[in-house]
Amino acid sequence: MPKAGDLASEAAFGTLPAMETEQTIECPEQGATPPPEPPPRPSSLGPVGRAILNLALILGGNLCTAVAVNGILVPQGLLSGGFTGMSILLYYLPPHLPVSLWYLILNVPIFALGWRLVGRRFFYWSLAGMGLLTISLELVKVPVLLQDPVAGVLLAGILFGAGTGMVLKSQGSAGGLDILSVILIQRFSVRLGTTMLAANVVVLGMGALLFPLTKIIYTLAMIFVAAQVTNLVFSGLSQRKAVTIVSHRWQDIAQAIISDTRSGATLIPARGAFSGQEEPMVYTVVNLRELGRLKALVNALDPDAFMVVSDTLEVSGQRIGRATHW
Repeated sequence: MPKAGDLASEAAFGTLPAMETEQTIECPEQGATPPPEPPPRPSSLGPVGRAILNLALILGGNLCTAVAVNGILVPQGLLSGGFTGMSILLYYLPPHLPVSLWYLILNVPIFALGWRLVGRRFFYWSLAGMGLLTISLELVKVPVLLQDPVAGVLLAGILFGAGTGMVLKSQGSAGGLDILSVILIQRFSVRLGTTMLAANVVVLGMGALLFPLTKIIYTLAMIFVAAQVTNLVFSGLSQRKAVTIVSHRWQDIAQAIISDTRSGATLIPARGAFSGQEEPMVYTVVNLRELGRLKALVNALDPDAFMVVSDTLEVSGQRIGRATHW
């Protein structure tokens, strides 16, 4: 009988799969009736607790954004991206209206779009978020004394990205480009940071007509940092990994995944092209916190097992997926 290593080698060179059907396993015995799936874990937060958490996330995120804008970007003559960046750009031009007022004005058409394309709960929380950000931009004037512009760019990007990620983890947003990002991730699965980076290039193109090139480069670097921090804060340790395992102990591994990690496991029929041996591949999805445990579990059962870990863009479902708030 060929060993799992043979199948592993063939999987590595892409000679493995003949995927005709897909079989979900819930117990090691072939043909046995799987037990019913456990119900989804109830949320520990009631409606009031969820509302308080939403307000805390939105307020905390907006405070971070206001500090970045009023404490670093405007004093150093830099821009930002999205509607905040457009508001800063208009602030530099006569009649020099406040950034907060421009932000409020620019959000009127985007909220008209959001009323038609996003859910009502998300819309109302975003309306609250936009109002809180407008107030924060007007009232929060915290000076951040940094002589090095590179340090200012890094700190502003971290604050901006953390603020955006916190707000989007709530059931709303801060308006502006956040609403557009949610529409795109809902309909086309475009990552939040990618949407912001692409849209911000357009804003910077307009700013390049009025500002020195050095300022534009600093701003672009800040936006890039903010995009990475946004993805990190929004996904965090909840990012899902897809894991494919080839092993002659596939039954034991699948059962251990179900019983020890409380994740589901799916068997995908496969046949080695060289050996002709038919043994299922085990497919599962886990988050980053469970990935190390899964690796240790597989290694304990079969040190020669072949395992592939892949990134996922989005996962939905009761047991491992993260339900969208939007």
